[in-house]
Amino acid sequence: MVEVTSIPVAPSGYKSGFIGLVGRSNVGKSTLMNALVGQKIAITSPVAQTTRNRLRGILTAPEAQMIFVDTPGIHKPHHQLGEVLVKNAQIAINSVDLLLFVVDGSVEVGSGDRYVADLLSQTKLPVLLGLNKLDQQPPSPDSIDQGYALLAEPYGWPLLKFSALTGDGLNELQKCLVEHLEPGPYYYPPDLVTDQPERFIMGELIREQVLLLTREEIPHSVAVTIDQVSEEPTITRIFATIYIERPSQKGILIGKGGSMLKAIGTAAREQIQKLIDGKVYLELFVKVRPKWRQSPTRLAELGYRIENS
Repeated sequence: MVEVTSIPVAPSGYKSGFIGLVGRSNVGKSTLMNALVGQKIAITSPVAQTTRNRLRGILTAPEAQMIFVDTPGIHKPHHQLGEVLVKNAQIAINSVDLLLFVVDGSVEVGSGDRYVADLLSQTKLPVLLGLNKLDQQPPSPDSIDQGYALLAEPYGWPLLKFSALTGDGLNELQKCLVEHLEPGPYYYPPDLVTDQPERFIMGELIREQVLLLTREEIPHSVAVTIDQVSEEPTITRIFATIYIERPSQKGILIGKGGSMLKAIGTAAREQIQKLIDGKVYLELFVKVRPKWRQSPTRLAELGYRIENS
């Protein structure tokens, strides 16, 4: 992420706009944004509802600047945190120029997809329906494709198939997105890939490793804060805290003889080193904050609040 202070004037006929990536949880929105931007800025995991904050990824192409807004998966909330996430996703739907409704194209259309479709049908914004996970489709995907075609037909939404994982179909998707954008300026410097500060990305990369390594044992009761970043000539020293809700989860996170925390730290350090392109020393702490997901005050302290449109 290169710091640039000035934004150039876009050439005549240049296009730009904000594109909301919406859909139910675990359909691959974050993986798609990383693939389109060409750099890992959003965390991914097999655990549903991984994305918590509205994250912008910026793709500056010769013909257009596309700002992708990755939103939390739309789902039925079960706690205060869930309500914040869904509310932020709904706000994002009404604060962009174009919507890409992402679905899991490897399975039949479900009630969650229909719920999101009904939500999007109420907006006046253009919507594209994107069938992700093309690489995971069965040999005869006709019934799956037909189901999504029927979902899009009443609204006249264009339907595209692609794989965020392999890159198949992403060029066609990008062309279609550009076609639906209006002429506009550079909103960000052309070499910027996200508007989020590095500290935020660092925290997300640590949380990603917690999700990947602990899986169902500690699903969504984890938050990460970056407490201190000290940049030295040859190394960046980072001190971070992982918050969980129950003492039993602390034992799982630390592991026998500190083995789990060490594994999380090692994997996260490797990802952060790629992010900042330099050597990293990472020290992790674990603290218990009972029922933090139910407390608006605790949520705010950990960086979760209703976002402005």
